[in-house]
Amino acid sequence: MTDITFNHARMDTSDQPTQVLVHSPAFLCGRPLGEILRSTAGLTQDKLEEALALQAERGGRLGELLVSLKAVGEEEVARALAIQLDLPYLARIFPEEVDAELVKRVPINFARQAKILPLALEGDTVVLAVSDPLDTTVMDHARMLLGQPVSPRLALASTIVDTINGVYERASNEAEQLVEDMESENLDALAHELEEPQDLLDTDDEAPIIRLVNSLLYQAAKERASDIHIEPMERELLVRFRVDGVLQEVIKPPKRFQNSIVSRVKIMAQLNIAEKRLPQDGRIRIKLAGRDIDIRVSCIPVAHGERIVMRLLDKSATLLDLGEIGMAQDTLSGMDAVIKRSHGIVLVTGPTGSGKTTTLYGALSRINNPDINILTVEDPVEYQLKGIGQMAIQPKIGLTFAAGLRSFLRQDPDVIMVGEIRDKETAEIAIQASLTGHLVFSTVHTNDAAGAVTRLVEMGVEPFLVASSLTAVLAQRLVRRVCPDCRMLYTPTDDELQEIGIPDRKTLFERYNVAQLYKSVGCPACNRSGYRGRTGIYEFLLVDDEVRQLVLKNVDSNTIKKTAVAKGAKTLLDDGARKVAAGETTIAEVLSVTQEDL
Repeated sequence: MTDITFNHARMDTSDQPTQVLVHSPAFLCGRPLGEILRSTAGLTQDKLEEALALQAERGGRLGELLVSLKAVGEEEVARALAIQLDLPYLARIFPEEVDAELVKRVPINFARQAKILPLALEGDTVVLAVSDPLDTTVMDHARMLLGQPVSPRLALASTIVDTINGVYERASNEAEQLVEDMESENLDALAHELEEPQDLLDTDDEAPIIRLVNSLLYQAAKERASDIHIEPMERELLVRFRVDGVLQEVIKPPKRFQNSIVSRVKIMAQLNIAEKRLPQDGRIRIKLAGRDIDIRVSCIPVAHGERIVMRLLDKSATLLDLGEIGMAQDTLSGMDAVIKRSHGIVLVTGPTGSGKTTTLYGALSRINNPDINILTVEDPVEYQLKGIGQMAIQPKIGLTFAAGLRSFLRQDPDVIMVGEIRDKETAEIAIQASLTGHLVFSTVHTNDAAGAVTRLVEMGVEPFLVASSLTAVLAQRLVRRVCPDCRMLYTPTDDELQEIGIPDRKTLFERYNVAQLYKSVGCPACNRSGYRGRTGIYEFLLVDDEVRQLVLKNVDSNTIKKTAVAKGAKTLLDDGARKVAAGETTIAEVLSVTQEDL
């Protein structure tokens, strides 16, 4: 079999991005899609025959069936289709490159629905990014709207939609521009401190503030921010985004606009804008760049005004399977075994924002089928899971985790997920549920897996109850992925390797078969941070007979951890070292979240 090498146009690290273009191997053009995927994506003959049989039974496209069977990925199918049709494949598209005049000819709703985007002119022909070049109706409509012939370039639908959002609603610099415009216009009404809430509602000069807040929300969604911080200082107002777990400054609006901005956010969240002395919590539900975004708003009074933090939850985000969140094979096998049991407690532990809920959702999705009844009680319900009953707690009316869990036991559940075990009452009900034949998933806040065991005892639960009900604990952290476009190979020193538990470079090669590691650099694609996206590192503790005996003796967490490690368990630092060696992250990232293992 001939090896296939794709010719990538490498993206440089200058301020001028370039499209990442993949050219088709000529000798495969026109060949059947299955044959191309066998050559380029390692598709096995068994999986191909399974998909062909499924196609004969239900119809549909072969590529989509192969993706549904998880035989190949969407991008591999798209690349193979480009080869088959002899079309260039766009691995990435940058909004800055797209011709704004061409974009104006295509309505945004049609562009999103049809998954097309005009990119540039080549003579009299429009270069058009398309996700389905075989859809002749869409191609005809595109020619009619553009008034010119088109030359298709194949790209993933998700790539096209992301670029459409960036092109049609360019907002990366809009917030700064709006602030400059407001300052230059010298808006006296906005400069005035709001004494009564109705002043903001009555004034005609609020439009720039509305546009500024909307722009910040759009920019946050575009940059994959998880939180927006609006922080009043003595002489200025600071807006920061948390992207991939790290806060970064965005803009500093003039201090005189502070009350107007805060009031606008409070109005959107349906909070009392007259109340400035007490903390308030609210929620904003909006559609942003074609995505449903649920925003949790927290407002607290501080020394120089009201401080607002908004947590963005993308309701349209695809839930990840346990196999897609970075677990090593041994950890995944261990989790698979415990989540398929009929009873017991499985705990996920880690700090706030470490991806615990995502892991629990992944576990529920993995076992979700019509044969079992799954119920969850959460704070709040972050993602809707089909076929699962989900309830949000409401402490103000007495609906706590404990109350919800107690009610669930009368709903004939097989599996229960409790958002968090915070107190003795919730812990005891969860344990009783597990001892009466239910599988319970939950989270606790501890530094490592062994700490979760002793945390339950510290809450007041009897050690024999913990030992008899707890089946496994998964500790996790999130680390930033090093940007694949600008990462750079280097030879680490022995001192650097020792920080992540690798004695020297010889051990690095023997253990992981690599001699060099990657370090972050920074480019336009990662906003000069050197990182893009996050992955998890994990520590799995199976509560076997030996660990149960230690729990019954009420030993400390360090003793439990040492026992598990002696039997081959991997710590967070061990898993982090594996990801560093695999080129997924850097030593600095792993050390920033695993200090307790040093």
